[in-house]
Amino acid sequence: MWALTALLLLATLEKPILSLHPPWTTIFKGERVTLKCDGYHPLLLELQPISTLWYLGHLLLPSHKKSIEVQTPGVYRCQTRGAPVSDPIHLSVSNDWLILQVPYAPVFEGEPLVLRCRGWYDKVVYKLHYYHDGQAVRYFHSSANYTVLQARASDSGRYQCSGTMRIPVESAPMFSAKVAVTVQELFRAPVLRVMGPREARSAALGGVVLRCDTRLHPQKRDTPLQFAFYKYSRAVRRFDWGAEYTVPEPEVEELESYWCEAATATRSVRKRSPWLQLPGPGKCLHTLPDAHPGGQPLSFRKPPVSRSVPSVTSVRNTTSTGLQFTASGAPTAGPPACAPPTPLEQSAGALKPDVDLLLREMQLLKGLLSRMVLELKEPQALRELRGTPETPTSHFAVSPGTPETTPVES
Repeated sequence: MWALTALLLLATLEKPILSLHPPWTTIFKGERVTLKCDGYHPLLLELQPISTLWYLGHLLLPSHKKSIEVQTPGVYRCQTRGAPVSDPIHLSVSNDWLILQVPYAPVFEGEPLVLRCRGWYDKVVYKLHYYHDGQAVRYFHSSANYTVLQARASDSGRYQCSGTMRIPVESAPMFSAKVAVTVQELFRAPVLRVMGPREARSAALGGVVLRCDTRLHPQKRDTPLQFAFYKYSRAVRRFDWGAEYTVPEPEVEELESYWCEAATATRSVRKRSPWLQLPGPGKCLHTLPDAHPGGQPLSFRKPPVSRSVPSVTSVRNTTSTGLQFTASGAPTAGPPACAPPTPLEQSAGALKPDVDLLLREMQLLKGLLSRMVLELKEPQALRELRGTPETPTSHFAVSPGTPETTPVES
């Protein structure tokens, strides 16, 4: 029993966290930095001394301490007994006069991004410029860090700095090597979907439950998020901790006008979902691609709905549970999942545009024929219906062989 418990504890250990002090991945030749390996060890495992394994690339280092000092460039990892190997840290060593230092830890959306342009062994850098993808973004008279208070995905790219140093007189402008920076996505753009009766946490009596689904980055899974729900451009529920919203029964027929938004508690990162789109009968639910941020503004009017044969658009972000509407408008439970289209459905989908065009042309022809019959049988009633005064000098007759009307003198 004791051995089984020990094995279970070992299996549930998380990989240790490797940190760098100072937190810069590029140093000058001859400098030393400290690597520290922190891991969670249950009391059962601490009955014996915990040893740490250190790796430089695929080479096992001789030290077994919790922290080590290094000055050799390469990829470092650590491992504690029974736990997986840690995430790597890439250490670079430079012999240039000027280096651009970036933090070793990943930077996520909404977090500050700090870049440091450093002269040889901390010499002061004058006329300092920072560049992002070849474009100058900031100028300082002397040494200073460049900080982006709330990083965005657009802040990813290649950075560089330039400046002069007095060695002993002021030098010509010198440039650092370019460094790639990637801002990690904190959470995915949310997707609005309809909840089934068994999935919904709150009972929807006479309504439909919508859920705003997203996924946090594994390293940030403890970050709290808030959710808001909108109908067209109007907020029907402002930011709250709940990810579900119940649409009242009178508004169930307008589900296509709903969308949601997910954000951090400080609103430093906000992302919205696509519009909720309901397909035709017998199909699962889909959502349309986002058309608001960076595109056209939100419309206060509901998009026009075609009165012809309903069509089904195959788009991304399919949901696992659908909702269907009967002729009376009452919601019923849909299929549990979206099944892949069969060859017959694929061939039917290929012919669908031609069938829709043929139906529209037939409807137009039917309306034209009805109007012509009405003009032939009751011209007086037609004029009264249009509200135009009668002109006694002209009547309308249909010439055989042409759809146009020809005036006939009385």
